[in-house]
Amino acid sequence: MKKQEISEFARGLEIAMELDGWKMRPLSEAAGMGESAVRDLFRRPTSPRIKTALALSNALGRSIDEIISLGMDQSGTAPQIGSRAVAVAGRVGAGAKVVLEDTYEKGDGLYHVACPSELSPHGIVAVEVEGDSMAPYYQPGAVLFYSREAMGVPTEALNLICICEDTEGLAWVKQVKAGTEPGRFHLISLNPSGTNMHDVTLKWAAPVKISLAPEFVRKIG
Repeated sequence: MKKQEISEFARGLEIAMELDGWKMRPLSEAAGMGESAVRDLFRRPTSPRIKTALALSNALGRSIDEIISLGMDQSGTAPQIGSRAVAVAGRVGAGAKVVLEDTYEKGDGLYHVACPSELSPHGIVAVEVEGDSMAPYYQPGAVLFYSREAMGVPTEALNLICICEDTEGLAWVKQVKAGTEPGRFHLISLNPSGTNMHDVTLKWAAPVKISLAPEFVRKIG
């Protein structure tokens, strides 16, 4: 790398970290380096070694060239959507019903949020909690992340809190349990005073992988 590219790499690294929701110490550790490695890189005018740049880019899930390109933005503004951005497809409203928008193009949504570092953003979708219908589990403004690759209800979804859609096109956040007949399911409300639904036929169900409280949600764009 040339010296100019190194400056652009450091600048691009800072932008990528902001877009993807990384802090310096966690990124240093994810790259297999000392906890102050990223901080030291920003402080030193000298060029990082290729090995260092490669380790950091791999931890971010980006290429070195991509990070340099971020740093080369002449306008001084970062792109609005990062590679770890997740689309929020809809909101969870009163009665725990989810209004999912299917009019968005793939990867688009109401807005985007930074994907939690524990998840790969590939195939991940999110919904926002609106109102207090799911308290105390989820508070208003919380974001729920899930992944759905096919129709149907996988075995691993049983007894878990899921985003699910019934045959009438209504989507819900409920605990999914086996019903009294094959292909039917009991949907248990997260709120003790909520309404349970019995022997419902579902198009699909996807377990909630991670939920973020409002104060930990990072909106992008």
